[in-house]
Amino acid sequence: MTQVSVHEAKTNLSRLIVSVLAGEEVVIARGNVPAVRLVPINPIGERKFGALKGAISVDDAFFEPLPADELGAWNLD
Repeated sequence: MTQVSVHEAKTNLSRLIVSVLAGEEVVIARGNVPAVRLVPINPIGERKFGALKGAISVDDAFFEPLPADELGAWNLD
């Protein structure tokens, strides 16, 4: 773990980001008191077609008409 002051963090932010992305833990302190931890964010990633294949299923009832009371609730007129 690396601990740096706020001033040092402002001066060397790019270098600290590289260190964090490489897996190092960086703590920014005010004086000698740790204040925040610099951490990488998890990338959102790409969506892949068929990612839920086999995880969900739709039975034949899904395609049947809705009951009148439920269908009426969808009419927003």
